[in-house]
Amino acid sequence: MIKNLLAALRFLTILPLGKPADFPGHRMVPYFPLAGLILGLPLALIDAVFQHIFPLSIVSLIDVVFLAVFTGALHLDGLADTADGLFSHRSREEVLRIMKDSRVGTMGILALIFVLGTKWAGISSLHEYRVFYLIIVPAYARGAFTIAIHFLDYVRPEGGTAGKFFASDRSIASLGWLLAPVVFSMWLGFRGIILNGVFIGIVMLVTLHYKKRLGGITGDMLGALGEVTEAGLFLFAGVGV
Repeated sequence: MIKNLLAALRFLTILPLGKPADFPGHRMVPYFPLAGLILGLPLALIDAVFQHIFPLSIVSLIDVVFLAVFTGALHLDGLADTADGLFSHRSREEVLRIMKDSRVGTMGILALIFVLGTKWAGISSLHEYRVFYLIIVPAYARGAFTIAIHFLDYVRPEGGTAGKFFASDRSIASLGWLLAPVVFSMWLGFRGIILNGVFIGIVMLVTLHYKKRLGGITGDMLGALGEVTEAGLFLFAGVGV
């Protein structure tokens, strides 16, 4: 367990935890939600510290920057590539080719602006349970990866790093660590129930669109799913119920 959790943290963050060559692929996938919880802890700590120095709007911007830097902007890169591909209205093959291109187009830039702006707006509006949301929302976002890998097929024929996540039979047990943020969300009472509903709704809508559009998912699309989920949940948390 520890080895696979460390591998998940190494893949999802910039933490120097072991050799980069040690990539257990599908064995790290169940631990993505737990890695997200661990990511949320320094985020909440930084937020609490900087609230003694800066106004809440600036602290929220620091939180957004921290999430981007601490994850190596890996998922943001996937978001930009996915937006360029899916909103190009091209054939399936052309979409996959566009997403492979390292250059960022207009739709990619707009997607980055919208998602980062949504995160900032949501976090800026957080007051009650602020620390709690900062910890569990990153866990839900990384849990979205686990769900997508469980239910969708990898569609890039030439393979890729993310293809190793789909290398074995996907059992329901791989979703077990998703219970961690779900259990913690129960402390929110009715808000926690609604939060889980919003999470399910976002993941379902995005993955169904992926299925309809390309018949499956790529590594870039996983990153986009995580970013959209994180932004949506922070926005919901900021608006409240």
